[in-house]
Amino acid sequence: MENRTKVTEFVLLGLTDEPDLQVPLFITFLIIYIITLVGNLGMVLLIVLDSHLHTPMYFFLGNLSLVDFCYSSAVTPKVMVGLVRGDKVISYSACATQMFIFTTFITVENYLLAVMSYDRYVAVCKPLHYTTTMTTSVCLCLIIGSYAVGFLNSSTHIGNTFSLSFCASNVVHHFFCDIPAVMVLSCSDRLVSELVLIYLGIFHIFFALLIIWISYIFIFVTICKIHAGAGHRKAVSTCSSHFTAVSIFYGTIIFMYLQPSSSHSMDTDKISSVFYSMVIPMLNPVVYSLRNKEVKNAFTKIILKAK
Repeated sequence: MENRTKVTEFVLLGLTDEPDLQVPLFITFLIIYIITLVGNLGMVLLIVLDSHLHTPMYFFLGNLSLVDFCYSSAVTPKVMVGLVRGDKVISYSACATQMFIFTTFITVENYLLAVMSYDRYVAVCKPLHYTTTMTTSVCLCLIIGSYAVGFLNSSTHIGNTFSLSFCASNVVHHFFCDIPAVMVLSCSDRLVSELVLIYLGIFHIFFALLIIWISYIFIFVTICKIHAGAGHRKAVSTCSSHFTAVSIFYGTIIFMYLQPSSSHSMDTDKISSVFYSMVIPMLNPVVYSLRNKEVKNAFTKIILKAK
């Protein structure tokens, strides 16, 4: 069979060609990645070590932190290497691997946020049934289901993208192997591939958003029925961190994909991509640690024990 794929490597244009910006960007991304690394792995370690955090809510949060670390690590180190060494070449297989890891874990995060909204719904709206509803087996099924959907979605997109022929330009107008940026380089008919990308993306995002919207509608109604006091404050605080994380994640995605085509540009895509591939994984542990008393208490106890 003829090997229709002539391209053996890709060239990532990166964020900018300005020499004066290379070092400042490297320092910025290095700081972001260190905070992401320490924040997310620290959150996972904290949840594992403190028995008071061995609850469904923190089980999901630990997985969210792990997912944030994984998809950030698929992108950020390569970007930093490109800024320092000027090496913007990525092999065909490395590009596919980066795309697979990033797509898998970004999809898992999408569904984890939906799972966490359901967990908050049960905690606020059905507190007496929480322990019998969110059992260990249910939590494991929800987590395994999220990872399975992420793996299947990523496998579909990788097969869909790299079944195309790449025989012309190999210059990717992006700082990592994002699916649309690579797909546009194909010299074969990509109409079906683009439709698969669009429809699957819409399905996954809006299905998860539907679960989140429904959960928060019930939560809002329940909170309104609670008289002001300790119960009211506890119900609000238990959802505030998750709602903040949801707003940041989906706000960025909606801004990127639902903006008018007249204002759409590759530079805007790059800025949005920096936010959801690097900044959001850094912000999530910060949001949950600053707005969560139990996490702060667990961190304090670990520090005191270390002394």
